[in-house]
Amino acid sequence: MFSNYSECVNPFRAYEHGSAYIHLVLSGIYIHIPFCKKACHYCDFHFSTSLQSKEQLLSALVKELNIRSNEIGDTIETIYFGGGTPSLLSKNELHQLLSTIKSLFSVAHDAEITLEANPDDLSLQKLNDLKTVGINRLSIGIQSFRPQDLTLMNRAHSSSEAMQCVESAKKVGFNNISIDLIYGIPDLGIEAWEKNLKIATELDIQHISAYCLTIENKTVFSKWEKTKKITLPDDEETLNQFIRMKDYFQNCGFEHYEISNFGRSGFYSKHNSSYWFQKHYLGIGPSAHSFQGNTRSWNVSNNAKYIKAIEEGHGFSSMESLSAKDQFNEHLMTRIRTKWGASIEELIRIDSFLYEELRTNTIKWVNDGLLIDNGAHLILSQEGLFVADTIIADLFIV
Repeated sequence: MFSNYSECVNPFRAYEHGSAYIHLVLSGIYIHIPFCKKACHYCDFHFSTSLQSKEQLLSALVKELNIRSNEIGDTIETIYFGGGTPSLLSKNELHQLLSTIKSLFSVAHDAEITLEANPDDLSLQKLNDLKTVGINRLSIGIQSFRPQDLTLMNRAHSSSEAMQCVESAKKVGFNNISIDLIYGIPDLGIEAWEKNLKIATELDIQHISAYCLTIENKTVFSKWEKTKKITLPDDEETLNQFIRMKDYFQNCGFEHYEISNFGRSGFYSKHNSSYWFQKHYLGIGPSAHSFQGNTRSWNVSNNAKYIKAIEEGHGFSSMESLSAKDQFNEHLMTRIRTKWGASIEELIRIDSFLYEELRTNTIKWVNDGLLIDNGAHLILSQEGLFVADTIIADLFIV
């Protein structure tokens, strides 16, 4: 099931497809904050529940920004604090990081600055602090409004905290709020899922990201599944939850612009869109990834090793060069997940011979009505969305 703007000469121009527009982003910066209060049972991201090295790590983040300040010359239009749990950072710590970024890079005056947060961190004081330092978009990890789901996933917040923090965020002036939800959870039936959808839309927010639960190796859920302590719903049940979610959100005014993402008009995630449209971005912090068009790099996924390497000024990052085939597949994989689809013009520009091979692979999917070839883009049909991963894997040029 489902998992987590190159053709434009003027990067400030809107990209049009039908009646939908998206502002084309320039470069972005991602800051990975690898700390959490507790470990969620489904999560395999890089994080630590010990905050002992937080001061050292924050110093290392500042140093890495300085070391890599010449890697992006474009205007920075998105800054994203991810993790981990960035809402564990204090007002002064966030101010230091943002001040460093603004001193080293050209940041757009209207840059989208997102912070991932857990509901239990978002007191009125905390929200006011975030607003003061310049955070203008919140991505809140709610995951579910059912107490039993939150307990199963080992989340630190309650259902009431989830709803209250959104109301508090609106009260202090945040008008660009996204929440995360998870479906395909053990024992989550369609009626319970619909209640989650109803609560989410009644919060009057601008964006929702909803992901199907996948069991990752070395997680508590992985151990529990092997020992039969939990059982995931079957594919049919999960598909029903996806279809119901898609219809429900669209009926409530959300635009389904990427398989797992729904936004009101004008509130698509600019930062995430930069990934899907192969814009350059710089990843700062342990385990963070960067993309520069024909190269990709990733930092070491160990806090102590990262801090030591940054202090020494080398050895904190690995890099690979992307071949034409890599870039071709990258464009195909990321863009076809969106409502705009993969650009045929861009695929031909990358490698016209690879595109001819791709055309052969697309025939059966087009004939089955799962993929649309409109002459300019390859777009998943409504039915194709349900088997997107299968289609993408088959279209890959190997």
